[in-house]
Amino acid sequence: MPVHAPPTGSAAFRGAPSPSRRRGLAATLAATLAATLLAFVPSGPAHADPIEGGGDLGPNVIVFDPSTPNIQGRLDEVFKQQESAQFGSGRYQFLFKPGTYNGLNAQLGFYTSVSGLGLSPDDVSINGDVTVDAGWFNGNATQNFWRSAENLSLNPVNGTNRWAVSQAAPFRRMHVKGGLNLAPDGYGWASGGYIADSKIDGSVGPYSQQQWYTRDSQVGGWQNAVWNMTFSGVEGAPAQSFPDPPYTTLETTPISREKPFLHLDGDAYKVFVPEKRTNARGVTWDSGAPAGSSIDLDQFYVVKPGATAQTINAALDQGLNLLFTPGVHHVDETIEVNRADTVVLGLGLATIIPDNGVTAMKVADVDGVKLAGFLIDAGPVNSETLLEVGPEGSSADHSANPTTVQDVFIRIGGAGPGKATTSMVVNSDDTIIDHTWVWRADHGDGVGWETNRADFGVRVNGDDVLATGLFVEHFNKYDVEWYGERGRTIFFQNEKAYDAPNQAAIQNGGTKGYAAYRVDDSVEQHEGWGMGSYCYYNVDPTIQQHNGFQAPVKPGVRFHHLLVVSLGGQGQYERVINDTGEPTSGTSTVPSVVVQFP
Repeated sequence: MPVHAPPTGSAAFRGAPSPSRRRGLAATLAATLAATLLAFVPSGPAHADPIEGGGDLGPNVIVFDPSTPNIQGRLDEVFKQQESAQFGSGRYQFLFKPGTYNGLNAQLGFYTSVSGLGLSPDDVSINGDVTVDAGWFNGNATQNFWRSAENLSLNPVNGTNRWAVSQAAPFRRMHVKGGLNLAPDGYGWASGGYIADSKIDGSVGPYSQQQWYTRDSQVGGWQNAVWNMTFSGVEGAPAQSFPDPPYTTLETTPISREKPFLHLDGDAYKVFVPEKRTNARGVTWDSGAPAGSSIDLDQFYVVKPGATAQTINAALDQGLNLLFTPGVHHVDETIEVNRADTVVLGLGLATIIPDNGVTAMKVADVDGVKLAGFLIDAGPVNSETLLEVGPEGSSADHSANPTTVQDVFIRIGGAGPGKATTSMVVNSDDTIIDHTWVWRADHGDGVGWETNRADFGVRVNGDDVLATGLFVEHFNKYDVEWYGERGRTIFFQNEKAYDAPNQAAIQNGGTKGYAAYRVDDSVEQHEGWGMGSYCYYNVDPTIQQHNGFQAPVKPGVRFHHLLVVSLGGQGQYERVINDTGEPTSGTSTVPSVVVQFP
């Protein structure tokens, strides 16, 4: 909790002092105030110069228009650098001005984003492809993380665009005038993924994709499912049929607001902020201009690598929003977002690293903050938290204008040693978590049971919080803990920590292991749809995990379409939720499911 200074001024005094006592106090206070003011008379200017908004977007934002020469060469140059740079420091954002582009194939590697600069995806037409494949990893797409495509229309060369991704690779506000293939060449393993506010004229082929979540979109068809395919507000989605095939289909999304995005108004950059929708279905842009408003770029502090946390906070205090340019940004103080409706937007998977164990970012208990499009990477000194939405004890009603957390990814380890006790804490009521991947690394540098220790992934204390596309993996204890009332999760993907050294390391009192998703016993109302947890205890394959889900048995606590999977028999689940559901067994990698709970 924050430490507050003791009160000052008249409110600090208790009792009723005499008139002479009051006069003496007044004289003393006046003298003290005068001395204090004199002590702080500056020798230079009376005030620091205001921080300017706007400006250029830095060297790693690469802007094209239809007349730009050698666009393909520039795309290929960045892809060659980023194709296998899973834990490198390169960050890139490609921006396409409105117009038509012919014969392009934008292959996207790590930390590479491609976006159109129109208000509608159809303002930027690419006769070609935006491609993700897995040649760098021998046809295995399970590590195709941290990249994105947004706000473009595609006419794929062969009629189908390939987007073979796993976690942290959003496909937003896209119009594919053809089909979409979510599998790598050769149909190797894949573990994705997320689509929102997109229109796929043809059919979507997941093929080998283990799971996928699609929200507020339109598809011409959906070809198959492996373990968990979840849809909300999707026109053309398959009918609900879990577990055979494992489709979870909600007619609408209860509440949604699309991610803010950069666009051009003439020659001026602006950030468009879409309006909130309730009971949403289909795309926001198919019937003309989307609902929302634009903010001029000069209302943003354009954050470049090397900017200090003090400068960033001064810009916020001045009333500016934040636009993080592609790069790695170190902060030695917490970024404090205290103003309602502040937008914090990242380009090119901009990455924030907290130094000296600070929390990277905290949001006050205010309306309508929008956090979007950046990665928080834990530092080597343990942080108690990495992202806090609302301080402890938050209680304000934000239902009319909720805070949104969209394409905000958190990583502990992988790029080097990192530690955090709890990665994301949501205290503010009505918050929308719309696509996050909170990941304690299972591979890369700085990885080990204690080396990148991170006990808890996401903790929700606020009421009426909605998660749409919640990916949380590999934490030492609980991956998700939920204490707030009336919480809802539509689609959850989890893997338990691979690297537990033995059964004793995960023993939770008298229970074998910590559930992936735990609703506290105090909660009266909670609901979840399309939720899976997988185990792969490869250090000690004899480990038993009692269940994937834990929740109180109450009329208001309900789950739909749960599954647990033992990957190749590396560890097993005894139950799905609480003491309900069949155990996993053998090496067949067949899910154990619970269709409804209770």
